[in-house]
Amino acid sequence: MAIAFVFFANGFVVASWLPHIPEVKERLALRDLELGMALFAMAVGSIMALPFAGWFVGRLGSHGATRAAGLTLCLLLPAPVLAPSLTMLILALLLFGAANGVLDVVMNAQGVLVEDRYPRPIFSSLHGLYSTGGLAAASIAALAIWGGVPAAAHGLGLTAIIAPLLLAASRALVRGEVASADRVSVLAWPAPGLIGLGALAFLALMAEGAMGDWTAVFLRETAGAGIDGAATGFAGFLLAMAIGRFSGDWVRRRWGAVSLLRVGGVAAGIGMAIALTAPGLIPSVLGFTLFGLGLANMVPVLFGAAGRAQGVTAGLGIAAVATAGYAGLLGGPPLIGLLAEVTALRLALITILVGAVAVFAGSVRESWCERRAAQRGHQMY
Repeated sequence: MAIAFVFFANGFVVASWLPHIPEVKERLALRDLELGMALFAMAVGSIMALPFAGWFVGRLGSHGATRAAGLTLCLLLPAPVLAPSLTMLILALLLFGAANGVLDVVMNAQGVLVEDRYPRPIFSSLHGLYSTGGLAAASIAALAIWGGVPAAAHGLGLTAIIAPLLLAASRALVRGEVASADRVSVLAWPAPGLIGLGALAFLALMAEGAMGDWTAVFLRETAGAGIDGAATGFAGFLLAMAIGRFSGDWVRRRWGAVSLLRVGGVAAGIGMAIALTAPGLIPSVLGFTLFGLGLANMVPVLFGAAGRAQGVTAGLGIAAVATAGYAGLLGGPPLIGLLAEVTALRLALITILVGAVAVFAGSVRESWCERRAAQRGHQMY
């Protein structure tokens, strides 16, 4: 219950800031370029902090690191809302992104630790709770804005509520191993197995980021949908992601993580193919929905595997794979935009289809390697 609340709280806190972006833009009289620079600072902060997250887990254990990073994120929530200038906004979002990046790694490390002691898989459901927290925060923020609650009061009020709850919940976290100094390094070349997991995480999160930015645009410009119809494509994608993650543990318990990854790659590939080729709005929306269902459990499975990789601590393993994944999350949308500028958006989105096929191929290869290792009498993750 404690780690479930941490995942929910992470999604809740991050999503609580997003609805206030237009108000901050207006209050500081920011141009689009200036706002883009500020928002990019949050992504930069996350990427810069990820290599330190594994070291943080090794020093404090995943329980202590989760408590510290979670409280820091909560306390930083009002900072971008209250920022008095562009410079302070950039600094606030840089720190907010760094805290979020660290929490992303350390709470996943704690999740692996809890799941290993639990009688059934729970990792995908934890990621589903992150999405649920974001949905709850967005709904509350919308109500607050509709009711005329000032942004500062909203941010400070949520911090006053969430921070004590997170502190109380963190007391029940499982105590993680504190690594010795010689096993913990901030920057190190990842193990060969982690490189493969990182490549798959890059493809999975590149697809997730691209869908967030380009689904509605594709339906509007290519499928001829109205603004409301275009929004249904991304809504279907998000709904399928949530359903897939809450059901993913049940599937993994019966057929295994590799099978879940393989089936997800097939479903995502078929869904994207339908979305890009089927005529009309409804088939395209159904295709994006199937794509979200296939994509839902890729990150939980890959992060779980990284947290159990041999030869490294859970924090370092997840940090290495998460760094590659975040690179895909940030690089996917502009890559699609660049390719669409050169060719067409439909052709550019084929790269996402290729990525889904690559995840399927990678999971098939992993399954083949596991069978060969078992035949030789070796244990392999």
